[in-house]
Amino acid sequence: MPGGCPVSWSVLAAATDPEPIPVTLDEAAEKATDAASWVEENWSTWLNTGLRILLILVVALLLRWAVRRALTKLIERMNRSAQAVEGTALGGLLVNAERRRQRSEAIGSVLRSVASFLILGTAGLMVLGAFDIDLAPLLASAGVAGVAIGFGARNLVTDFLSGVFMILEDQYGVGDSVDAGVASGEVVEVGLRVTKLRGIDGEIWYVRNGEIKRIGNLSQGWATASVDVTVRPTEDLDRVQGVIAAAGETMAKDEPWNERLWGPVEVLGLTEVLLDSMTVRVSAKTMPGKKLGVERELRWRIKRGLDEAGIRIVGGLPAQAEEPAPADPTAGMAAPSVFSSATSPQSAAATPLPRTDLNKP
Repeated sequence: MPGGCPVSWSVLAAATDPEPIPVTLDEAAEKATDAASWVEENWSTWLNTGLRILLILVVALLLRWAVRRALTKLIERMNRSAQAVEGTALGGLLVNAERRRQRSEAIGSVLRSVASFLILGTAGLMVLGAFDIDLAPLLASAGVAGVAIGFGARNLVTDFLSGVFMILEDQYGVGDSVDAGVASGEVVEVGLRVTKLRGIDGEIWYVRNGEIKRIGNLSQGWATASVDVTVRPTEDLDRVQGVIAAAGETMAKDEPWNERLWGPVEVLGLTEVLLDSMTVRVSAKTMPGKKLGVERELRWRIKRGLDEAGIRIVGGLPAQAEEPAPADPTAGMAAPSVFSSATSPQSAAATPLPRTDLNKP
């Protein structure tokens, strides 16, 4: 063909001829021999590669099953230990079984996910290596993509890591009263990225774990209930102390305050002495989270005891009577008049004209 690629006339004839060209027996035998020899040369490689991939997958799945089962057993043992402690005298006060269970389940979920990712990821790379695929470009691309995602989602990564360490360290849990700086309230839900708090007015705060720089947990260990009692300075301090101590002892024997009070009600002494009042401070160690209720009940009982003893409680400084303002000395004076000056135009106009003698020449 002029100006184009040379094409064999036999190829064109075979393309236009509807009847296929018959293959001779020798050609078929030669092709079958070539295929058999190729299979014979490569079957061992295929078998080796297939067995290697199968072994990698079996080992990976078995290892993943064993690791997840071990983590599940560990979490169940942690939950059983929490239930055993809960049955003791102070176990129910010191350990929240539901909080312990949620914390252990969250830790187990994170560990299982990390273990599955590492095991299956390593198995996938080994399978690709069995096919003689160069993994260096793939690993380099994955590293670059990981760095790009890390820069783009650094806040998400920060929140996730903060949540993981927060759960591992058991900084707070569901039901705790916390002060997170940006918000405060009762913990409703603890997640790896966001913590939900219910405020005093019932509002729900969604706080990212990465934004929590400091946190104060008001529900761990024990709390201190403090009450200030202000009485007149003329009252007998020993009598006041006796009434307060009696009220605290009675409260410590009644239900449910005998469980919420973890120590005796102590009269610490005077915190302020003024001319018209003095303040006595009362303190008691309480169960965490029950401080406000104990303080209210303690105030109620102390007030009733003082009323029965005839001791008067005063509050703050009495309002002082306002002294009358001094009288203004100029209040009775009249305003100055323009007629007081003899040279003023008004005085000149009001002065009568002098009388003249008309008969005088």
